Amino acid sequence: MVDGGGTRVAFLGLGVMGFPMAGHLAGAGHEVAVYNRTEAKAAQWTETHGGRAAATPAAAAQGAEMVFACVGADDDLRAVVYGDDGALAGMAEGAIFIDHTTDSAVVAREVHAAAKERGVGFLDAPVSGGQAGAENGVLTVMVGGDEADFSRAQPVIDAFARNVTHMGPAGNGQLTKMVNQICIAGVVQGLAEALNFAQRAGLDGETVLEVISKGAAQSWQMENRGSTMLSGEFEFGFAVDWMRKDLSLCFEEGKKNGALLPMSMLVDQFYAHVQQRGGNRWDTSSLIHLLQKM
Repeated sequence: MVDGGGTRVAFLGLGVMGFPMAGHLAGAGHEVAVYNRTEAKAAQWTETHGGRAAATPAAAAQGAEMVFACVGADDDLRAVVYGDDGALAGMAEGAIFIDHTTDSAVVAREVHAAAKERGVGFLDAPVSGGQAGAENGVLTVMVGGDEADFSRAQPVIDAFARNVTHMGPAGNGQLTKMVNQICIAGVVQGLAEALNFAQRAGLDGETVLEVISKGAAQSWQMENRGSTMLSGEFEFGFAVDWMRKDLSLCFEEGKKNGALLPMSMLVDQFYAHVQQRGGNRWDTSSLIHLLQKM
């Protein structure tokens, strides 16, 4: 612990999610070291929040009681975890690695085992709530790993979350995030079809949203994306590329456990069409673009 009751932590990956998440840790009184593949981003973070920028994940992790990561995918996680410059090389026995990346349950279990061999804890802890949730410190965090590690880490994770739930052993956090993404895919497609129908029927879309958001059709997507879908605004939010990456994880896991995902597979193909229109970085609500521009 550091003076004042905070915890020495490291944060690896300062993208649109990691930058504000690490900022909330600093704001909560924790002593934060950061690492980012692009050094300028780490320098920008320390200029804003203080703390220390490190040249490698291992250097960031030295002396840290908890090491957080929010990177791109399985191989990105492996790149910051393993090797002489990886976080595990710099972590002391008894420290905990907390992975907020949305990646596979396979890599979660793999890194959990590697960490355990070194006497280090590991939690797979993907998040939901998007960039706005990260910036406002109200993410939902679904966590897999050992109960003792979860109990220690939860009060620290609370700095950027409004709900942190232990889902069971390593990998279960990632599996729960897959459930989350499957739900979102179906909801966004349904909302896109409904709003396109409303517009073509000559209804005032905003009034429709006002009415139906008070009933059983209400959803986070409706509340936060309905108006921008009506106006064709997509240059923000959770990118189509990221959603397709997440859905591919769902499909791989579904092959293993026998779960059928016909609707999700269909929506994934719709997202492929959005990419063909140049919408790789558009928000996932851009599904309506396919219906409006036919």
